[in-house]
Amino acid sequence: MADLDVGDLAPQFDLPRDGGGTLSLAALSGKPVVLYFYPQDDTTSCTQEAISFSQLKPEFEKAGAVVIGLSPDSTKKHDKFKSKYSLTIDLAADEERKVIEAYHLWVEKSMYGRKYMGVERATFLIGSDGRIARVWRKVRVKGHAEEVLEAVRAL
Repeated sequence: MADLDVGDLAPQFDLPRDGGGTLSLAALSGKPVVLYFYPQDDTTSCTQEAISFSQLKPEFEKAGAVVIGLSPDSTKKHDKFKSKYSLTIDLAADEERKVIEAYHLWVEKSMYGRKYMGVERATFLIGSDGRIARVWRKVRVKGHAEEVLEAVRAL
């Protein structure tokens, strides 16, 4: 399977979300979508990333974009995570990893010499036409949300 790239149609999704209900790409048609994938709620880097996107949410909205964080955590975990850190962005729960796998982000990782499977931290900017406009893989959290916001403004 080749990685998704700029110009490809973004794989569709319809997933349970924090607070109840669902999030679907089809329902957001006509708007740019920032879809960022992260490994796990309430870990240091994932928390910093979610806080950064939440702080910039008004700027993303001004630019017409929606921000969605996606991980394999449950909606119950997402609700606790959002409440604990006063997060304002939407969080989608992909417990079966179907969307994570559709975006080719279920990968082999290594920590302290131990290999395991996990979610690659990545962000996809999906244009209002449903096509991928930009991809960030193996994301470093510091400054990332600001870089994504600049890309949204440049659409």
